[in-house]
Amino acid sequence: MSSSGGGARLAEFFFCFFFFSTLIIPHGRNRALAQDYEDQQQDAGYHPKEEGACNGVFLTYTFEGRSREFPHVKNASAQAYAFRASATVLNAMAEDLNTWKMFIGFQHDEILVSASGAVIIDGTDFPARVGNGTTFAGFPQTDLLSAIETAGDMNQISVTVDMTGTQFGVKPPAIPMPKTIKLLNDGFDCPNPTRKGGHMHLCCVKSKKHKKAASAAAAKFLPRMYGDLTIAYDVLQAYQTNYMAQVTIDVNSPMGRLDNWNLTWEWKRGEFIYNLKGAYTLKHDYSDCIYSEAAKFYRDFDFSPVASCERRPTIVDLPPERANDPQIGRIPFCCKNGTLLPSTVDASKSKAIFQLLVYKLPPDNNRTALFPPQNFKINGFLNPEYRCGPPIRVSPMEFPDPSGLMDKSYAMVSWQVACNISRPKAKAAQCCVTFSAFYNDSVVPCGACACGCPDDATCSRHAPSLLLPPEALLLPPENRTAKAKAWAHIKHWRMPKQLPCWDNCGLSINWHLMSDYRTGWTARITLFNWRDYTYKDWFAAIRIPKAYKGYDKVYSFNGTKLPHLDDTIFMRGLPFMNYLLPETDGKTSGDPRVPGKQQSVISFTKKHTPGIQVLRGDGFPTRVFFDGVECAMPDTIPIRSAATRVGATAAAAAVAALALILS
Repeated sequence: MSSSGGGARLAEFFFCFFFFSTLIIPHGRNRALAQDYEDQQQDAGYHPKEEGACNGVFLTYTFEGRSREFPHVKNASAQAYAFRASATVLNAMAEDLNTWKMFIGFQHDEILVSASGAVIIDGTDFPARVGNGTTFAGFPQTDLLSAIETAGDMNQISVTVDMTGTQFGVKPPAIPMPKTIKLLNDGFDCPNPTRKGGHMHLCCVKSKKHKKAASAAAAKFLPRMYGDLTIAYDVLQAYQTNYMAQVTIDVNSPMGRLDNWNLTWEWKRGEFIYNLKGAYTLKHDYSDCIYSEAAKFYRDFDFSPVASCERRPTIVDLPPERANDPQIGRIPFCCKNGTLLPSTVDASKSKAIFQLLVYKLPPDNNRTALFPPQNFKINGFLNPEYRCGPPIRVSPMEFPDPSGLMDKSYAMVSWQVACNISRPKAKAAQCCVTFSAFYNDSVVPCGACACGCPDDATCSRHAPSLLLPPEALLLPPENRTAKAKAWAHIKHWRMPKQLPCWDNCGLSINWHLMSDYRTGWTARITLFNWRDYTYKDWFAAIRIPKAYKGYDKVYSFNGTKLPHLDDTIFMRGLPFMNYLLPETDGKTSGDPRVPGKQQSVISFTKKHTPGIQVLRGDGFPTRVFFDGVECAMPDTIPIRSAATRVGATAAAAAVAALALILS
C-alpha cells in the first residue's frame, strides 16, 4: 500500500508539473512573442544597465510591434501600420519631479489613437496627428516622488505611457523609431538618446546652472510661469462630492487679444458643471449625465438645472447687460462679450473671471480629492492661435479682503495654465502686407495663397505674385487679374502660363515709403478691411529694427515704442476713431466692393540711426501684426534701378492720387 501510494503521489507530481509547464510557461512566452504584429515584439519591461547609474530622470521608449492596416497598398511609403509602443519616466533623483513633461520626436506621420497615463500637452484630443513630434504631460500622475520618500515604490516614482496608433512609410523589417526623446522640465540637461534596436533611453540630469528652491514651500509648488495668456484654476471651497472653483484669464502680452473668446477643457474623471457665474456654456443638455456614471451615483439627483454634462464643455463670456444679474452675474471682470485686450490698449479688459460649481464622482468623493481639468484650449474670432500647456500646481492664490482690511484669504489649491501665441503656418495667415515706394511705380503684393486657397483652385499656389499698379490696391484680391495683365503689358513683362493665385486675405496692410531726405524719412501705413466685420479697438504693430531708434511720430494714430518686444512700434486708433469698418458695396451694382480703410503717415529721423539705408530695405518692416495676429510678408521689396528712376515722377503722381482716394 505504501509503495503504491508513493507511486500514485509521484505520478500526481509529474502530472501537475507537465500541466503547469505546458499551460503557463508556453502561454506566457507566446503572449510575449505574439505574431499578431508583423514585427517581432520588443520586451515592454525594458531596463537597460544605464538605469542603475542614473542620478536624474531616466527616460525610455520601446517599440512593441505593429501590424499592417487596411487598405493594403503597393507603395510602401503610403502603407499604414497599426503600432504599439510604450514610454517610461523614472525619477531617480533625491527630490520630487513635479509636473513631468516628455517630448517624443515622432517622424513617420504618426496618428496617436490612445495614450494611457498621459495627455498631449497642447490639448489635442485623440486621434491626434503627431508626425512632427509631441509632448506628453502626466495625468493623473502629474508628479513623480523620490525613492527616498516612498521606499522605492515604482508606482510612485515612475510612470509608463502605453501608446497605440497608426504610422506610415517604414517597411518591415526596419523598426520605426522617433528621432529623439527628452525631458522638457526646466533646469534639466538631456544628452542624445542611446538606441538599441527597438529601444531608446537616456538620463536627464539637473543643470549645474539651475537654481535650487529657496524653501520647502517653493519646492512643494512649481513657480508661476509667464505666458502670453495665463489661466488660473483656483478651488475656493471643497465639499464631499463637489467644489467651487474660480477661473481667471489674464492677457499678459502687449500683442495678445481675444474677441468672443471660447474656452474649452476636458474632464478626465467624470466631473460635470452644475452652475456658473460670470460665464455660461454653449450647450445645455443633461442627457450626457443621465446616461453616464453620474446618474448611477447620484440616483435621486435632479439633473435638469445642470449647466453642462459634456466631457469637453465650451464656456463663453456673458454680454454686458447681464453683468448685474443676481443669478449668473456680479463677478468682477466678467461680462464683456468675450473681449480680452492687452493692458496697453485697455487694462480693464485684460482680465476675465468666472466661477463654477463642479460635481465629482467616485473615487474622488472626499474634500481633498481635487483634480483640475486637462487639455485647455482658448480661441476667439480672427485672433492669434494660443497653444496652452498642462495645468501645473502652484502656490495657493492670494485674495485681498473685499472690505479693504489688511488680511488675505487663500485658495485651497491652485493650478496655472500658460498659453503662448504661435506663429501662423505658411499659406494660413489671416492678414498680409504689401510694399510700395516713391521710387518705383509698382506695388509688391502679398504672396500667392498667403491666407489660403480653395482646394479646387486652378491658379498656381507657389508662383511669384504679379506686380500691380498702385490703384489695384483698391480692388478686392480676386478682381486684380485684369489690372495685373494690363500692367505687365505696359511694362513689357512676360506673363506665366499659369497665373499665380491671389492672397485671399480678408485684411491687408500697405507699407509705402513716401520720402527719403538727409535728416529723415517718412512712410505711410494703410489698413484695408475686406471682411464683413468691424474691427473694434484695433491695434497694429510694426517691427522695424534698423529704423526703430529713429521713430518720431505717427500722425493719425496713437503710436508708441515697445522696446521689450523686438524693436516694435505699437499703433492703435484714436479715441472715437478706433473702428476699422467692413467692406461696402460699390456705387452701382457693377462696381467692385470697397474696403474699410484707415491710414496714417509715420515720420523717422536719422539722428539716432547713422548709416541707415532706407532705400535698400532698412525702411521696410520685417514683421507686421494686426490685432495680435502676425501677417504674411512679401518676398521682396520695391527695387530702385535705372528703369524705375525714369518713372519716379509718374509713380509719385500715382501714389499721390491713391492717397487722395484713401483719405
